[in-house]
Amino acid sequence: MRKNGHTEQVLAFVSAVSLLLGTLHGTVTQGPLTPVCLVGQPCEGPAPHLTLRFTRNGVTNITVTNRDGRYRIRLRAGYYAVRTNRRPFGTIPRPGRVHVVSGRDLRVDFFVDTGIR
Repeated sequence: MRKNGHTEQVLAFVSAVSLLLGTLHGTVTQGPLTPVCLVGQPCEGPAPHLTLRFTRNGVTNITVTNRDGRYRIRLRAGYYAVRTNRRPFGTIPRPGRVHVVSGRDLRVDFFVDTGIR
């Protein structure tokens, strides 16, 4: 019985910890893609393989967008500053701050300025 009691305690702990977490997902778009936007051609597009850094209380969690600019990350509930690896422009996406809600899966789309003018 000791083993089953231990298993139940571990499951209860995992369940309690999961209540403290929330999930963010969405798409990161970048633009402009060219110095001059033309009619009939998109001036913005997905940001593939972009690193997103979510920082709260000195702790940073990282995720990378897929080839379509999509991302998903699980974080502790709270407010996070968001940064990217896009240099020299676009290090701070819009929005630059997000709120993670425990037990929720929220969609947050980001936009990154490429600096192309």
